[in-house]
This record gives sequence, structure tokens and C-alpha cells, in this order.
Amino acid sequence: MTKNKYVATIGIECHVQLKTNSKLFSGAGNDAREAEPNTLVNHIDFGLPGALPVFNRQALVLASRAALALKTKPQKFSTFDRKHYFYPDLPMGYQITQYDQPIILGGKVDYMLNGENKTVGITRAHLESDAGKSTHPAGKDYSLVDLNRAGTPLLEIVSEPDMHSSAEAKAYAKELYLLMRYADVTAGDLYHGNMRFDVNVSVSQDNTLGTRSETKNLNSFRSIEKAIDYEIKRQIEVIESGKSVVQETRGWNEAKSRTISQRSKENADDYRYMPDPDLPPLVIDDDYIAKISLAMPSLPDELRTKLAKIGLDKAQIETLIDANVEISQAGYLDLLDSFAKDSETVKTLANWLVNVDIPLFKDKAANAARDRQKLYSAAIAMLKAAKLSSTNAKELIQRCLTMGKLPQDIESYAETSGLLQQSDSYELSKVIDEVIAANPKAVNDVVNGELKVIGFLLGQVMAKTKGRANPGLAKQIMESKLIN
Repeated sequence: MTKNKYVATIGIECHVQLKTNSKLFSGAGNDAREAEPNTLVNHIDFGLPGALPVFNRQALVLASRAALALKTKPQKFSTFDRKHYFYPDLPMGYQITQYDQPIILGGKVDYMLNGENKTVGITRAHLESDAGKSTHPAGKDYSLVDLNRAGTPLLEIVSEPDMHSSAEAKAYAKELYLLMRYADVTAGDLYHGNMRFDVNVSVSQDNTLGTRSETKNLNSFRSIEKAIDYEIKRQIEVIESGKSVVQETRGWNEAKSRTISQRSKENADDYRYMPDPDLPPLVIDDDYIAKISLAMPSLPDELRTKLAKIGLDKAQIETLIDANVEISQAGYLDLLDSFAKDSETVKTLANWLVNVDIPLFKDKAANAARDRQKLYSAAIAMLKAAKLSSTNAKELIQRCLTMGKLPQDIESYAETSGLLQQSDSYELSKVIDEVIAANPKAVNDVVNGELKVIGFLLGQVMAKTKGRANPGLAKQIMESKLIN
């Protein structure tokens, strides 16, 4: 619900770049992130006469995984069509896509928002090849075309218009992102456009849908939220001024936090769809679907349930679910799983990951490829043996994650760094005697029954040992000297 009597209705089309090695219909490479312009192209991408497309079978595997992640199944029969439009970055003069018989029909995305379960229906998802990229150098009277992206395999996932606020849309987009990442469908690099979101927004004052705008190529959850908020406000202002909202395609200006009109919105008949005569239908059977199902990785909801069973709270779970795909080299969930039989240990480890490891990586201080199994196994062993306090355990982890190379012997490093606890009862007893001698009033209070003052005296012991005293042993010795 928006301000006063207006209701917003939101649908999202998401273009997911499939993580194949080559393009959808050509043998050119599919990862253009670091490539020089027009270096990942061949005769098919250039649209040369007589060049025939050859379907990439791995794209079908990934699209089938996506279908299962969306709680549906891939269609057993789907076809390719030509979508005609004329841009400089589309040398064939048409885009190969799926129109009336796509690879995915139906499905849903379940997500949680403010403690409430929500569901967005999926209308369809279809395979298509991407266009190239046009750039317009500032101050120049020409444009440049890079065809590295031409032919990139995309799965366009079209939602039902089931969202009514920017918060819902942002949460849906985030969950869709996690589903595609955990299903191993896409590399999910939002900065480089591996997932791009087109947001359709309309507002109305009754149960009928208003005229929608489409804001294209959003590549962050924050920009989705801000673009929708802007469009809702803009459309209400248009209606309140007595004008009509125009159906159009708009772009997002991040610097100015506003949408900008680009062109009037085309309808399907503008594209002159026709079946592609060069590509046969995709036909799969139940055995193929069963094979893909058996190989599916664990998805976010399954992992949430698993992490909840070992006693982690919702905030920890979401942090770990997010970070496990963002920092994939770290293998956070596999690491937790390796300690899962010890409930207290796994909670301690989760605390270290959420409060030390992940924040360090986000600040670009930690090494994602660090041997975490070795580091955390050593830290846990020292903690259990009372060689390391919880405070110094965090200090050790932080140092090891940010140094150039992990120490060969982590316990020896902790010892030489002064992080191990002092558990020598003779040495601790001498320190405690010094503290007792220096604090006669506090000692007298303890002797007279003010037992909570022991905490003050133990604090003095910790200070004199620079935090290295074993607190349990220190307390035991202190009580034996003052109470017994």
C-alpha cells in the first residue's frame, strides 16, 4: 500500500546469465568481464550470412536446475523463436528467444519479510541469447559496439505482479538471486550484469491495474528498491496533476536517484515473432528431469532449516547464507557442517564467522582462500583445552585471516604472540598474591562476605597478565586464598 488511496502493483523480469563456458548458439567464450571489446565473437555472433546456430546443451541443464529451484519442472517440449528489432548491437536483426513455448511455465519464490511468509508466482522463464552492448562516449558524435555479450545465454524469469511495495520487490529479488546462485545456474556477479532486473510498476486507486512503466537493467537490490519508490511517487504525482501515466521503458540514473524516460513500450506484435527455422524444438523426458533433480545442490530453505536445527538464530543464518555465495572460496556452510556433531562448538564457530570472519572479508581485509578448516580447528582445540580465552581466540582468528600467509603451526604462533592463557598455577598464585597485597580494602570486603568483589580482584589479575590468565583457574586460586 502506498500513500493515501493508491495501491502499487509490481512485477519483475530478471535476466539470468547462465554459467556456461560458451555462448548459447556459438563456440565463443561466455565470460566477457575482463575481455577486450569484440574478442569473444565468431561468425554466428556477427550474424554472417549462412551461419547456423548450434544449441549449447549445458544451457538446458542449467535452465532445468532453475525450474526445480523455482519449485516447478522444465517443460518437456519447448521451441525457439525470432524476435525482430533493429539495433546496431544486434547484427542478425533478430534475437533468438522462446515466445509461446518456453522452457519453464509456472513456479514460485517463497521468501520472508518482517517475519511474514510471502510468495511471488512465476509466470514463465525462457531461454534467449543476449544482444551486444552499445556505448556512447561523452562529448563524441559516434557510438561504439561491443559484441562480446552478443549470444550470451540468458534465462529470463518473469514474475507475476504479486508485489505491492519496494520492500517486497527487494526481498523477492534477493531470494531469487540466492536460488539461482545455490542452484549453480549463474555466477551471479551483479556488478557485471550476470543478473539484471527489469521492474514493472503501476499504481491505481481501485482493483484494476494501472498503466505500467518498465525500468530496465537494474543490477543491485538497493537500486530496485529506490527505483520502485521513485516510480510510485512519480506516477502518483502524474495522476494527481490530472494527467495520464504513459506506458514506457525507463532507465535508472543512480547518481540522481531517479528514472528517466527512454522510449515508448513496445507490444509483442511490434517484434514480429516467428518460429526459428534453424533450431529444432527442445525435447526432454522424465528420466532427464529425474537425473537433474538427483544432482541438485542444497537450496536456501533447506540450508536455513539445517542451520536452525543446530541452534543458530535467524540473523546468523541469513548472514551465513548470503556470505556463503558472496565469498564462495571460504566454504562457510561446509565448515559448519564439519563441526555439526558438537552443538556448542558449532555455535562458537558460527559466532566467529558472523562477527569476525565475514566482516573482515567485507572490509577487504581477510583472505577468502585461507585454509579455514586448519585455522578454526586449531582455535577450537585451544579453546577447549583452556589454552585460549574467547577474546584471544577472536584476536588470533583476526590476525590469521589478515596476514600474508597462515602460520605453519597456529598454536606456536598464538604462544609467541602472547595470546595463550597462563595456566601455570604456581605463576598465577604469585600474581594473585601481588593483587591481594595491593588491594587490602577489597580483600577485607571479600573476607566479610562481599563475594562479588572477587570479580574486581580477578579483573586486576587479568590486567597484570595482559588478559592471559586462565580465568577459571585464577578464580579457583583466589577463592582458596580468601574464602576457604
